[in-house]
Amino acid sequence: MLIATWNVNGIRARLDYVLDWLEERQPDIVALQELKSIDENFPYEALREAGYKSEIHGQKAWNGVAVLSREPAFVLKKGLPGQDDSGARLIAVRVSGIDFISIYCPNGKSTDHPDFPRKLDWFASLAEFLENPSHELDHENLIVTGDFNICPSALDTWNEEMLYGSIFHTDEERSCIDRLKALGLSDLFRFLYPDEQKFSWWDYRGGSFYKNQGLRIDLILGSHSLKKRLKEIYTDRDFRKKRNDQTPSDHAPVIAEFE
Repeated sequence: MLIATWNVNGIRARLDYVLDWLEERQPDIVALQELKSIDENFPYEALREAGYKSEIHGQKAWNGVAVLSREPAFVLKKGLPGQDDSGARLIAVRVSGIDFISIYCPNGKSTDHPDFPRKLDWFASLAEFLENPSHELDHENLIVTGDFNICPSALDTWNEEMLYGSIFHTDEERSCIDRLKALGLSDLFRFLYPDEQKFSWWDYRGGSFYKNQGLRIDLILGSHSLKKRLKEIYTDRDFRKKRNDQTPSDHAPVIAEFE
């Protein structure tokens, strides 16, 4: 089974790119973020023709999340409780025996911006959502994945010395990831590759991709039973490159393979 996460930076602008990726990689379940699309404008039919059912929580501008799957998905939740003002940033589904959650975490802008404490509050709400037994999540078979907008450790940024203490690189943000791990979730890439430096996002500017000046902010967190089934996980750098005059997202897909 292949699962993946990808911040597509606009599903309609990137649709041909996404369809090419689906055809080449053939994932079973995909979390998408930053759709920049309301539900009515989402390309359901094109994705259906590619073999995928779509469940989305859409919104204009910079938000919107979705799950694509080969098997039918049952929606558990659209929107993070208590965080309506933050926009469409969470969708949880049950599919193929997994409770699968696609999230698009707030950016925070900068540590002195009012959005920064709102970002920390959003993560607190996410932890409370996952902890709350009333949501009846299957914690034995749980994936929380998406664009976290946090570098979990010094190894996850191209220049920790320069960037430590700035947005994505603060102790406060990293403690948010630690709280999620304390719920029994593992960073699956770091589980297989404890010492390897790989990134999932590169700025469009300054040749950052080709200089490999990136950040690892797109994560797949999984429960213990899924961690035991993990065979491989990697950043799909080929789909961060320009292809056939198609402009890529500034994020690459992250793909995990399970037994």
